Amino acid sequence: MGTPENPVREWQRFTLTEKLGRFTVYFAIVAAVAWAAHSVEIIEEFIWDAPAQVADMGKRMWPIAWDYFKPGILNPLLETLNIAAVSTLLGILMAVPVGFLAARNATPNKFINMVARLILVATRSVNTLLWALFFVAVFGPGALAGTLAIAFHSIGFIGKLFSEAVEDAQKGSLEALSAAGASPLQLIQYGYWPQVKPTFWAIALFRWDINVRESAVLGLVGAGGLGMALDTAINLFQWDRVALVLVTIFAVVIVAEVIVTQIRKKLI
Repeated sequence: MGTPENPVREWQRFTLTEKLGRFTVYFAIVAAVAWAAHSVEIIEEFIWDAPAQVADMGKRMWPIAWDYFKPGILNPLLETLNIAAVSTLLGILMAVPVGFLAARNATPNKFINMVARLILVATRSVNTLLWALFFVAVFGPGALAGTLAIAFHSIGFIGKLFSEAVEDAQKGSLEALSAAGASPLQLIQYGYWPQVKPTFWAIALFRWDINVRESAVLGLVGAGGLGMALDTAINLFQWDRVALVLVTIFAVVIVAEVIVTQIRKKLI
């Protein structure tokens, strides 16, 4: 029991200020969700009619037009895989130098750091579809637009993760190389690269996996690949071919995931 001199203190998990702060945050979240739901203007009739529409669509997609794979899907599939591979390679070639420039320990110049980080933020803040629309307007529809769109979007993703890996490099070996008179190129080759190599391969494989998925749908805006075959089939109401394209995309994504997993086990 407490005494007047030493009263018993009642333990509380949160102070009054913390409780008010948490209530304010929760209230703001609920208000934002309610406002967003109201502004979307969802038509209730479409929601209730959705199960019937899905069932009708399933009937139109069955049976799947398997015989259309070789004449209509094989070439777009190969184009999709080529887009993913070339865009990943281009993204790596552009992102790695920018990543080094964005790393504070590798490039101590603050202005260069700021410019490099601005490039990383700018390239990844623009959605791949927007990049695709831009390059389609510049180069016309086709695989070139899709390749450049994914490559430029990959710069921010790869460069950001790579710069963080460079900044996490241990200083001991770097200081020893610098004290021995190593040139900047030798410092990168023998100091940074051995430490960031596992992270680099993990980033490259992960990005290729993402690019396979993105290249499969960029054709919806005219950037080549399976997306163009999907868009054509939808516009012509050829739902059995739409089902074939969707199954192909699903299979490609699964196979890519398996390949990436196996390569990661070998390299990392």
